[in-house]
Amino acid sequence: MKKRTVKQSRKTRVYLAPANLAVPARQPTVAPLPRVYLDSTIPSYYFDERPELITLINVTRDWWDNERAAYDVWISPATLDELEAGEHPYKDKILELVRPLKVLDEVPVIAKIADRYIKETLMPAKAGGDATHLAFASFYRFDYLLTWNCVHLANGNKRRHLEVINQRLELPVPQILTPLELFHETL
Repeated sequence: MKKRTVKQSRKTRVYLAPANLAVPARQPTVAPLPRVYLDSTIPSYYFDERPELITLINVTRDWWDNERAAYDVWISPATLDELEAGEHPYKDKILELVRPLKVLDEVPVIAKIADRYIKETLMPAKAGGDATHLAFASFYRFDYLLTWNCVHLANGNKRRHLEVINQRLELPVPQILTPLELFHETL
């Protein structure tokens, strides 16, 4: 058997395995894709045409067209309800855009979690849909909740409050981001 050899440099030592040691090939493991929950703002902005929102519209389209495939993307019945109820001129196109996405099951505990968010003043009652989106993302343990709603959802000032409530509910806290924050770095 050959002796182990050591290479030394001024700062580090590198230990080399014996030359005759057979190392079995490792099977590559495929990590699951990060899970993303979408509220209704993301598909709505994809077809929006308001000039004052052009930057957000372009970022949304870029994320959808170029980044979405790197994630396991879901919506909820609440997302669909909002998209179907909207008066958007491109409602049919928006619904067609989300048709291939997976839809979460609505279970009774979602409403209880959303009510708790409202009761604890994390979310306003008149924006109950926002509490419902957050409840879906938390209950189903999503990595990310993607939204353009920076008042009620993607708001760093609410983060600590959400952490406290979800800790009491024994739920994880998804990262709540805009599409600007969920891009892969290109060098």
